Amino acid sequence: MNIKKQTIVVVEDEDRFHEIFNTFFKSKDYNLIYFDCTNKLLKEILSSEKEWDILLIKSQFKDMSFFDFYVEIKNKFPLLPIVSLNSINYCELDQSDFKNETYTNKNRPINFLRLKEAVDQILIKKENSQNLTNFSNRIKFDQVMPDELVGRSPKFLAAIDIAKKVAKSSANILITGESGTGKELFANFIHNNSNYIQGPFIAINCSSIPENLLESELFGHTKGSFTGAISNRIGLFESAKNGTLFLDEIGDLSMQLQAKLLRVLQEKQIKRVGENNYISILCRIISATHKNLLDEIKDGRFREDLYFRLNVIQMNLPPLRDRQEDLLLLAETFLKKFVLINHSKLKNFSKEAIKFILENKWRGNVRELQNLIERAVVLSSGFEITLDDFIPILVDEHNVSNSICENQNNENIFTFCYSNQLPSLNQVINQYIAYAIYKNNGARDKAAKDIGIDRKTLYRRMQSFPTNNLY
Repeated sequence: MNIKKQTIVVVEDEDRFHEIFNTFFKSKDYNLIYFDCTNKLLKEILSSEKEWDILLIKSQFKDMSFFDFYVEIKNKFPLLPIVSLNSINYCELDQSDFKNETYTNKNRPINFLRLKEAVDQILIKKENSQNLTNFSNRIKFDQVMPDELVGRSPKFLAAIDIAKKVAKSSANILITGESGTGKELFANFIHNNSNYIQGPFIAINCSSIPENLLESELFGHTKGSFTGAISNRIGLFESAKNGTLFLDEIGDLSMQLQAKLLRVLQEKQIKRVGENNYISILCRIISATHKNLLDEIKDGRFREDLYFRLNVIQMNLPPLRDRQEDLLLLAETFLKKFVLINHSKLKNFSKEAIKFILENKWRGNVRELQNLIERAVVLSSGFEITLDDFIPILVDEHNVSNSICENQNNENIFTFCYSNQLPSLNQVINQYIAYAIYKNNGARDKAAKDIGIDRKTLYRRMQSFPTNNLY
């Protein structure tokens, strides 16, 4: 790979510094262009389209004031960083790093180390600013963000292919898959590629609303039909007219609401709560669940006739652990999104962070990966997302302390071993590590030292902790 060298332009009218700057910056792998007066530089820069990365110039010249020179340059190249050499702390320094004493002048010693540091900081800041601007413009142009579907693994592409095929139909669709696999995103994708795109896409999570309110939310109600019904209200079935209604977590509907939903699917009509008149509806129904509805039917918790009404076409979304090819693609997409949203420094993943992303089990699927990276972007302070930025998120000290305190005697982490059912060795090890972290107030390095393992081993063990319950 050819890496473009950055070009530094130096304007210095004392000839003795030509060799000094040339030797120093070329040894640091920069290209150097040297001018001994501002007029020569202006003729060159104003008559060409050359790209320069930074301009270093002393503040006082005989042929032109620094202010006039600055205005001339900025008029043509407003983004070119211009730095006064006089502002780079010219002071005495240890000369042992330089073989030739002529590199400095007794009347004006140059602190090359600070000069190099200042140049590096300016160029890094410039590059990050340009990259972030380019990324922002690209987002506005093609709208490629995690709010749309991202992936290239065979199972993911197969799901996309099915979604495209069924989009133009009016058939009811049931999307299944684990929590966090992107069921709502797929439903939205189907809507946007369907004949219902002119209407709204309305989503509701059936498990997040109490049963007595969910009926009103779906079907609407009339004024006075129940306590708190102070006015007439249309429900989501009516609001989704000529569009799509997405019923997420359909497996959590009560048997009573299942019966009412079945009638809606059969008759294409609804009745508001407190009303006797039926209203025709025209919307597409897409439903989703993380449950196995056939098991729910077998156990008497879901109606078989409703299942067949909803399940005209079924799509099963693969878990993230089966989409190995998509892990880094998703991670990079989320990273860029949250860097932009949070106006953060442009960041990359460290090798250890990449290894963790590739090897983690991702029980929470895409949602877990997205949340992990969002919080890491917010909490990290450098230009790199490291494993240390992930671990505080993976181990919730509050949950650790609560879990430990649930034991009858939290001074002895093995008391639960005396129950009728012995825990697995992994459970014992996980609890031991979690307890060590808790005792050290979340300090993982100290916890690793206390239990006699290195930090990487501790982190590797923590990756096997269950997502919601450390034990």
